[in-house]
Amino acid sequence: MSLRTRLLILVIAAMLVPAILVGLRFVQNRTSEIDAALANLSATANDILSDLDEKIQGTAQLHYGLARARDLDTRDKAACSAFLSAVREEYPQFTGILTINSDGSLFCDSLRTNRTLDLRDRAYFKQALVTHSAITLEPVFGRLTGTSVLQIAYPVRAESGELKFILLASFNLQKFAEYHVKRLSNETEILLVDKKGTILVAPQGKAWTEPAGASIANSELFRFAASQNREPFRELTDRDGRNHVWAVTRSPSVRDAGLYIMVGRSKDGLVAAANRRLYEDLAMLAVASLLLFAGVWILATVSVGRQVGRLAAMATKLGLGDLSARIAPPHPRGELGGLMTLLNGTAESLERQRAAIDELNQKLTQSQKMEAMGQLTGGVAHDFNNLLTVILGNAEHLAEKLATHKELHGIAESIATAAERGSDLTRSLLAFARKQPLMPRDIDIGQKIVGMEQLLRRTLGEHIECKFQLDQNLWPASVDPGQLASALLNLVLNARDAMPQGGKLTVEVQNTSLGESDADVNGEARPGDYVMVAVTDTGAGMTAEVASRAFEPFFTTKEVGKGTGLGLSMVYGFAQQSGGSMQIRSEPGQGTVVKLFFPRVGTLQASAAPSAGQQATTTGSETILVVEDDDMVRAYVEGELKALGYRVIVTSSGPAALAILRGPENIHLLFTDVVMPGGVFGTELAKEAARLRPHLKILLTSGHTEHPVDAVDGGGREVRILNKPYRRHDLASMLRSVLKAN
Repeated sequence: MSLRTRLLILVIAAMLVPAILVGLRFVQNRTSEIDAALANLSATANDILSDLDEKIQGTAQLHYGLARARDLDTRDKAACSAFLSAVREEYPQFTGILTINSDGSLFCDSLRTNRTLDLRDRAYFKQALVTHSAITLEPVFGRLTGTSVLQIAYPVRAESGELKFILLASFNLQKFAEYHVKRLSNETEILLVDKKGTILVAPQGKAWTEPAGASIANSELFRFAASQNREPFRELTDRDGRNHVWAVTRSPSVRDAGLYIMVGRSKDGLVAAANRRLYEDLAMLAVASLLLFAGVWILATVSVGRQVGRLAAMATKLGLGDLSARIAPPHPRGELGGLMTLLNGTAESLERQRAAIDELNQKLTQSQKMEAMGQLTGGVAHDFNNLLTVILGNAEHLAEKLATHKELHGIAESIATAAERGSDLTRSLLAFARKQPLMPRDIDIGQKIVGMEQLLRRTLGEHIECKFQLDQNLWPASVDPGQLASALLNLVLNARDAMPQGGKLTVEVQNTSLGESDADVNGEARPGDYVMVAVTDTGAGMTAEVASRAFEPFFTTKEVGKGTGLGLSMVYGFAQQSGGSMQIRSEPGQGTVVKLFFPRVGTLQASAAPSAGQQATTTGSETILVVEDDDMVRAYVEGELKALGYRVIVTSSGPAALAILRGPENIHLLFTDVVMPGGVFGTELAKEAARLRPHLKILLTSGHTEHPVDAVDGGGREVRILNKPYRRHDLASMLRSVLKAN
């Protein structure tokens, strides 16, 4: 049996006895608490009854005294009412004190209402007529006040026994109940009901819903109150399913008068004390358990502490990365010894694997980053170039239609120029992801940077002083203009972020020659003549460690969301692909200098102006099958081809195009997008189309400017590709070139 099992059995056995004791004590406490609460509930009802009896006896004494007062033995109604009003002020427990004539009419009252009432129907009046020197009782709602009262009547008779008048005091049952509710706990409820089941005083608790004046004659609660047995209390369930325990007084004096006094309390309140005892017992059990666990822990530490200490020391060293750590023999028998052997073997295996993991980790991380970026840029380029194709084509249409409107014509040309710049940026992303070759041209870098001066100044902001230094007679260099603009903008943005409080930035362009000792950031030397572009800032600078990693993709020192870490890596890749190199020099507090070197080329050749024949739109009348999944591009191409005179058949997928090609329709050229849904790409469609129609001319187009797989048809012939976005004359020229090709 393992150590863990033994300790578990010990703990369970130690906790079992106190757990049983706690359970037994809880059962006993709950029973005794409930019994005591029920007895207290019944005692409370009897206390309330006793208090009411005292109030009735006191009222009887008051009546006896008032019956002999001369102020009542008068026919002066006003004087009588004034006297009773003064008495009523001394006894606020009464809602009113009045006298009733022997014929049942109201004579005078303490409220001075001067009302005429016929009280012959009242039970207390009928009893008083036949009673001699004894009070009569009746619980009712007062006709003068509308309040629930206990009418206490006393017949006042002459010496001859003749009834002179009836003295009546209306004892306020509502105030009487409220007094006792305040005296008792908030959970105790008092209910007063007459013999007909009418509620005289309703409980104040939220659980009670019946108001005063309502009848509960048909309820189980009233049947319990009116029963003749001696049952002191009963548990009942209300409409909402809550259990209450009610106690009722069994005194004949009040019951004969038709008044039932009931005291209730929720079942949960009755057992609250027992529940508190349970919580106390659970707390004690928890403390005992903690002490028990502490004892077991101490026992385990004493018995196996040394071996566990060796394991812990080994685990600590492994956690700190010391894979050379080992637990020296001898090893104990059993589970601990096996664990030590296993841990030593694991450390040896990890030590062998660490070297391989460290070696592959950097390559794997870089590969994953580049793969993810490649997939992202490829998809973005395809969709973005589709949009740019439509924007560029429609902008050309607008420019032609608005040739006579100078301002709108200029706006249309601006849209076309912006679309071409968007295409340049897309190609830049693809170049970074190694998805297309650069498109270098022999240009004057100085003129290119002068054209960007306003853009760069706006990018920096007014808090940074910007200065441009360009040498005269700069050598021409072979460089992709779009990538150059993007690289320079990246460097300027980095410089701006390094000078949040302002500073100075200098852009310098000059001819220079590198020798064998002039190494780039990778330590490689590329001697030769170059055009240098240097960006210098007076910002915070970088430490040597940060500068050494500045060109790693996704490495950044900026806050989350404020930098991707791709800027300098894109610039470095662009410089390397352009045949040049890159250098960086930075120190904390001294700013940063980044230098790009682009190879010198021969003298720039002036671009020949296009001839009139080249500028003219080339038209045709052949039938062209257009396959394009993008609705906007498909509509644009269809309109352009029809405008050029061609007969056009359009479809949105490869399978649909193959169905047309298998039909009798005479088609001269297949113009298809490369990336399409439906399981058939443009390259596969081209091969199948060439097999079906060997003489069919084929032209591919793609927004993803990397050449897809083998751009050949089924006969092994190379298929030409028109990259998106394209202008109308590019489309027309390419179509005529393909249609005329042998």
